[in-house]
Amino acid sequence: QVQLVESGGGLVQAGGSLRLSCAASGRTFSSYAMGWFRQAPGKEREFVAAIGWSGGSTYYADSVKGRFTISRDNAKNTTYLQMNSLQPVDTAVYFCAASFKMTEVVGLPTRADFGSWGQGTQVTVSS
Repeated sequence: QVQLVESGGGLVQAGGSLRLSCAASGRTFSSYAMGWFRQAPGKEREFVAAIGWSGGSTYYADSVKGRFTISRDNAKNTTYLQMNSLQPVDTAVYFCAASFKMTEVVGLPTRADFGSWGQGTQVTVSS
């Protein structure tokens, strides 16, 4: 299994930026894909972005495409989510997740593709 710890959440005004980090331990980081999901109050957890083991493949939800960028540093066992042009609708708890089913990302992942999850970090965007 993999242990995941998110950081970088906080309160930001609309139009601002945040960078989330997810530190992984316990299994060779470069052997699996990583993803970010989010869950707003009263809503289902939804996919945000995913990245393949080498960083060569990525996939984004339509709602964040062009504003968010997922990346990874295998030397640091860390995945990042750069979030720009944040809007109040982006307010949610953001979770990182590790997929042992995928090495590359070739289509829209689902929650079932991810086997380990972090505790989440709160992102609040004020208007």
